[in-house]
Amino acid sequence: MYLAMNRFRIVRGQEETFVAHWRNRESYLDRVPGFVRFHLLKGSETDEYTLFASFTEWADEDAFVAWTHSEAFRAAHVNAGQTTRDLYLGPPQLELFSAVL
Repeated sequence: MYLAMNRFRIVRGQEETFVAHWRNRESYLDRVPGFVRFHLLKGSETDEYTLFASFTEWADEDAFVAWTHSEAFRAAHVNAGQTTRDLYLGPPQLELFSAVL
Protein backbone atom coordinates (compact mmCIF):
# COMPACT_ATOMS: atom_id res chain seq x y z
CA MET A 1 0.00 0.00 0.00
CA TYR A 2 1.22 3.50 -0.86
CA LEU A 3 -0.37 6.76 0.31
CA ALA A 4 -0.08 10.23 -1.17
CA MET A 5 -1.35 13.25 0.74
CA ASN A 6 -1.35 16.91 -0.22
CA ARG A 7 -1.87 19.34 2.66
CA PHE A 8 -3.66 22.60 1.84
CA ARG A 9 -3.93 25.69 4.04
CA ILE A 10 -7.26 27.24 3.02
CA VAL A 11 -8.12 30.86 3.86
CA ARG A 12 -10.74 31.01 6.62
CA GLY A 13 -14.20 31.54 5.17
CA GLN A 14 -13.30 29.79 1.89
CA GLU A 15 -13.73 26.21 3.09
CA GLU A 16 -17.06 25.59 1.33
CA THR A 17 -15.68 26.92 -1.97
CA PHE A 18 -12.63 24.66 -1.66
CA VAL A 19 -14.73 21.56 -0.91
CA ALA A 20 -17.13 22.37 -3.77
CA HIS A 21 -14.18 22.66 -6.15
CA TRP A 22 -12.96 19.18 -5.17
CA ARG A 23 -16.48 17.73 -5.27
CA ASN A 24 -17.06 18.98 -8.81
CA ARG A 25 -13.65 18.39 -10.42
CA GLU A 26 -12.86 15.45 -12.67
CA SER A 27 -9.90 13.58 -11.18
CA TYR A 28 -9.75 10.69 -13.69
CA LEU A 29 -8.52 8.49 -10.84
CA ASP A 30 -11.14 5.82 -11.48
CA ARG A 31 -9.42 5.10 -14.82
CA VAL A 32 -5.93 4.61 -13.38
CA PRO A 33 -4.51 1.14 -12.66
CA GLY A 34 -3.52 0.70 -9.03
CA PHE A 35 -5.75 3.46 -7.64
CA VAL A 36 -7.60 2.26 -4.53
CA ARG A 37 -9.41 5.20 -2.91
CA PHE A 38 -9.59 8.95 -2.37
CA HIS A 39 -10.66 11.10 0.57
CA LEU A 40 -10.62 14.83 1.18
CA LEU A 41 -9.93 15.40 4.87
CA LYS A 42 -10.60 18.50 6.98
CA GLY A 43 -8.17 19.19 9.79
CA SER A 44 -7.44 21.83 12.36
CA GLU A 45 -8.31 25.52 12.13
CA THR A 46 -6.33 28.61 13.03
CA ASP A 47 -7.27 32.27 12.80
CA GLU A 48 -5.74 32.33 9.29
CA TYR A 49 -6.60 29.00 7.71
CA THR A 50 -8.28 25.61 7.82
CA LEU A 51 -6.10 22.62 7.07
CA PHE A 52 -7.29 20.13 4.43
CA ALA A 53 -5.55 17.09 2.97
CA SER A 54 -6.25 15.11 -0.16
CA PHE A 55 -5.60 11.43 0.52
CA THR A 56 -5.09 8.84 -2.21
CA GLU A 57 -4.34 5.19 -1.62
CA TRP A 58 -2.49 3.19 -4.26
CA ALA A 59 -1.70 -0.49 -4.67
CA ASP A 60 2.01 0.38 -4.61
CA GLU A 61 4.49 3.16 -5.28
CA ASP A 62 4.88 2.14 -8.93
CA ALA A 63 1.15 2.71 -9.54
CA PHE A 64 1.36 6.19 -8.00
CA VAL A 65 4.45 7.13 -10.02
CA ALA A 66 2.83 5.82 -13.23
CA TRP A 67 -0.21 8.02 -12.54
CA THR A 68 1.99 11.12 -12.11
CA HIS A 69 3.36 10.51 -15.62
CA SER A 70 0.00 9.70 -17.20
CA GLU A 71 -2.38 11.59 -19.47
CA ALA A 72 -5.00 11.25 -16.69
CA PHE A 73 -2.71 13.19 -14.32
CA ARG A 74 -2.13 15.93 -16.89
CA ALA A 75 -5.86 16.20 -17.60
CA ALA A 76 -6.74 16.39 -13.89
CA HIS A 77 -4.18 19.12 -13.26
CA VAL A 78 -4.39 21.12 -16.50
CA ASN A 79 -5.70 24.27 -14.75
CA ALA A 80 -4.61 23.49 -11.20
CA GLY A 81 -4.80 26.57 -9.03
CA GLN A 82 -5.79 28.96 -11.82
CA THR A 83 -9.37 29.61 -10.68
CA THR A 84 -8.88 28.88 -6.98
CA ARG A 85 -5.53 30.57 -6.25
CA ASP A 86 -7.08 33.00 -3.74
CA LEU A 87 -8.24 30.10 -1.56
CA TYR A 88 -4.73 28.98 -0.60
CA LEU A 89 -2.15 30.26 1.87
CA GLY A 90 0.89 28.94 0.04
CA PRO A 91 1.39 25.89 -2.17
CA PRO A 92 0.21 22.41 -1.18
CA GLN A 93 2.65 20.20 0.70
CA LEU A 94 3.02 16.68 -0.70
CA GLU A 95 3.63 13.82 1.73
CA LEU A 96 4.22 10.23 0.59
CA PHE A 97 4.00 7.10 2.72
CA SER A 98 4.71 3.40 2.25
CA ALA A 99 2.89 0.93 4.48
CA VAL A 100 5.22 -0.88 6.87
CA LEU A 101 2.65 -2.90 8.86
